[in-house]
Amino acid sequence: MSETSIEISILASLREIDAAEWDACAAPEASDGGRPNDPFTTHRFLSALEDSRSVGTGTGWQPQYLTARADDELIATAPLYAKGHSQGEYIFDHNWAQAYERAGGRYYPKLQMAVPFTPATGRRFLVKPGFEEAGMAALTQGAVQIADQNNLSSLHITFCTEAERAAGRNMGLLERTSQQYHWLNQGYADFDDFLTALAARKRKAIRKERTQAQAFGGRIVALTGDQIQPEHWDAFWVFYQDTGARKWGTPYLTRAFFDAAQETLRDDILLVLAERDGQYVAGALNMIGRETLYGRYWGCTEHHACLHFELCYYQAIEFAINNGLQRVEAGAQGDHKLARGYMPVPTHSLHWIRDPGLRDAIANYLEAEAAAVSEDIEILTSYGPFKKTIMEEQQ
Repeated sequence: MSETSIEISILASLREIDAAEWDACAAPEASDGGRPNDPFTTHRFLSALEDSRSVGTGTGWQPQYLTARADDELIATAPLYAKGHSQGEYIFDHNWAQAYERAGGRYYPKLQMAVPFTPATGRRFLVKPGFEEAGMAALTQGAVQIADQNNLSSLHITFCTEAERAAGRNMGLLERTSQQYHWLNQGYADFDDFLTALAARKRKAIRKERTQAQAFGGRIVALTGDQIQPEHWDAFWVFYQDTGARKWGTPYLTRAFFDAAQETLRDDILLVLAERDGQYVAGALNMIGRETLYGRYWGCTEHHACLHFELCYYQAIEFAINNGLQRVEAGAQGDHKLARGYMPVPTHSLHWIRDPGLRDAIANYLEAEAAAVSEDIEILTSYGPFKKTIMEEQQ
């Protein structure tokens, strides 16, 4: 590969590339007919964002998908976007932007290598097997060159894998450590088997919460694939709008995204809904990967005790156990997840900063932040709900 020239191109739309060609880099493991490791980097998911105008003109997420070809063979791709703000990223750099602009710099636009609105760890350098080192190097150099030549302040590669973090650090990128809560499947036979791993008081609390949730006066259904019908999205759109308005001011996804999800993504989705008196009153949307269930959105039109915990956390754990999944990623933030079996884990990002002064200041900040995050994870883990011997094993 070292003697082969690699051509980097920018695509303004995924319509410019065949889905199978993209997915050969994004999800080569799915060539056996199984699920992709990461459903979010597939052509169908990213296309749903684009076709529904959840990204694109006017959203602050302008697609600049990178491709790398060697001898006309596509060897790597990356979901890259020009950003006009820092919303929908979940790795917060607002204070960097404010400091730089106070000093007279221009922070936006910047480049973001990420899946929009999706705080889930996965490969950001989508490299075809056999081209790992050359593909990542080419994409990194291409993205940095684009940012530098266009006088952009920075490049951010968020929620990358541990392997990508290490490789990026060796290439001179700044590394950042953040923290999320994930549930890990220790080979549990069923939900009760999981509960036996918890301290008695925590086990009792979860059982009480599940009883309270189930007493909301209706039924809970878990739907996937062809079980999901258009009317379910009508209900979930209402839930999503309510949550989006409260959290972000304006929901990130358009209504058309959920129509696209019905057409092309429903096999990748677990939709958990609570129905009472013939009306859906709450729901949680999850994406299904090869080994991981990703909790993404929750909303409701009625508030019932513990229903949020049941739909978002306990139903997800049950689905993961029943389907042999190894983990549940419960999304960004939320210390309340700890008591429900979701343990703190580090997440990683990489950053290139054009201005040397800003870069040095951010590098110092990230070093201190990483130490604080590591300490927080250690402390939080000690407060986890598992029996002491199990806690020690997890540490």
